[in-house]
Amino acid sequence: MQRHTFGVPRPILFSCVLLAHLGLPLAQADECPDWAPAQADRAMQTLQARIAEWNDAYYRRGERLVEDSVYDQARARLTAWQDCVEASSSSTLPIVDSGPVLHPVPHTGLAKLDDRQALTTWIERRRHDELWIQPKVDGVAVTLVYEDGRLTAAISRGDGRAGQNWLSHAQRIAAIPRKLPTESPERVILQGELYHRRPGHIQAEHGSDGARNAIIGLMARHELDADGADEIGLFVWDWPNGPEPMHERLATLERWGFTTTARLTRPVADLDDVTRWRQRWYRHALPFATDGVVLRQNTRPAARDWQPEPPDWAVAWKHPAQRSLAVVRDVDFRIGRTGNITPVLQLYPTQLDDRTVRRVSLGSLSQWQEWDVRPGDQVMIRLAGLTIPQLDDVLIRAEPRPELDAPPPERYHRLSCLHLNDGCEMQFLARLAWLSGPQGLDIPGVGEGTWQRLIAGGLVEDLLDWQRLTPKQLEALPGVGEARAAQWYASFQASRQRPWARWFSALGMPPVDERALAGPDGRVDLAELRARSRHDWMQHSGIGTTTANHLVAFFAHPDIGRQLDRIMLHIVPR
Repeated sequence: MQRHTFGVPRPILFSCVLLAHLGLPLAQADECPDWAPAQADRAMQTLQARIAEWNDAYYRRGERLVEDSVYDQARARLTAWQDCVEASSSSTLPIVDSGPVLHPVPHTGLAKLDDRQALTTWIERRRHDELWIQPKVDGVAVTLVYEDGRLTAAISRGDGRAGQNWLSHAQRIAAIPRKLPTESPERVILQGELYHRRPGHIQAEHGSDGARNAIIGLMARHELDADGADEIGLFVWDWPNGPEPMHERLATLERWGFTTTARLTRPVADLDDVTRWRQRWYRHALPFATDGVVLRQNTRPAARDWQPEPPDWAVAWKHPAQRSLAVVRDVDFRIGRTGNITPVLQLYPTQLDDRTVRRVSLGSLSQWQEWDVRPGDQVMIRLAGLTIPQLDDVLIRAEPRPELDAPPPERYHRLSCLHLNDGCEMQFLARLAWLSGPQGLDIPGVGEGTWQRLIAGGLVEDLLDWQRLTPKQLEALPGVGEARAAQWYASFQASRQRPWARWFSALGMPPVDERALAGPDGRVDLAELRARSRHDWMQHSGIGTTTANHLVAFFAHPDIGRQLDRIMLHIVPR
């Protein structure tokens, strides 16, 4: 692996310290570094502008430009920066104007827990109270007010204190009853989520898939037609002025027709219960998109005491993040067996989909050149296919830009580094790993670690040097005893009987059908293979122009030819 480490510029060091402040497992620092004021202002203004853009889109237009996990990390990082440099009030984010209709009971919002330890602590502190869990529906929050059983108000969440008047739309949505049964209380206040119907939606496979934006678009229409109204569902997640015991609220809501709420609000006893429901709702079908689960304790204050801020009686545990904010620690350039150069971003550890991510491959040198990612950059990563970390965006670029010395692509190709020369360490090692692997000679017990030991001991500088090694030479290597030396030696000797096609593949020949290697008499003849032209190779099934050119170059290469002659003299392939 070709690694590039440089003197760390102040912005990069600053980011590292900030991440330590955020609780990530980085090198510890006792105090903030002496960051130049211009650098601090520039970095904070850039990040603050991005957060303000996200806020404006969310609160004014109802659009979510980034996932909550990325937003939360960015806000936490900005706060840490402000603390480190004792930022003035000029860095405060703008306050969004309230909507025109007051909520009868404020929307509290929810604090979001990031890990199991925080959740365990929250649960432990409520061990004497009943706990309930619900899916955290990914839609738009709404307050519904019923007076004498009739729907009289529907208010968007807005800033928690006031929101938009949605009554005309709500009266057209079949999922929202216009009347409650006659036994309902004089005034009923419900809080819930309007969602875009997604029958059979599996969050782990489909993600949110624009569900929230879809419902925002429907509710933003000047007139909501019948087809649009039918796309909207309702999940009631609380009844602020209802009975105190949760089971009584659920039973009554079910009688009134809010069956989804009763079905998807479940009692839990401990972290294991919570984890099971979270995984179930993440990986099994629900009628809507979700972004986590909500835990509620049975006991809560009276509705008149609620405030538009996260309460202590309810909390959210988000689903595994599909996107995350990360800081680039370094950039490695890995050179593979065929000379392909793969840049790999080394990240300070970040959580993504319940696991810690430390590196992200960019796939190709051209991809890295397009992104121009450098140490100290703050990037957003996501999961491709729900399993592979992938670069999604470069949010903040480190200034000044650190220099990187990428390997010259013209130096490395399919036939380079057949020997252990300067600059060839990675490709040569990759060649040896291929040679002993299942695509090559399939030498049991011999892998990349074995080759690293042999190279470090000065025993292998050519692709076939291992053939001449004796048990005594192997045993003399540090940490290699008599038994392991004997095993390696036996494996090396057994490989002498491998077929010609395996030897050709081990040395780097492009994959072809074994029948294409046979001459007119049905046998493998090196002289005949060396004499073949591109046209000759293309007469065989499955060999196109590119492969034919590679085959001609392989058998004509002098170093490959020397190695094949050595095999002919000293080995007995079948």
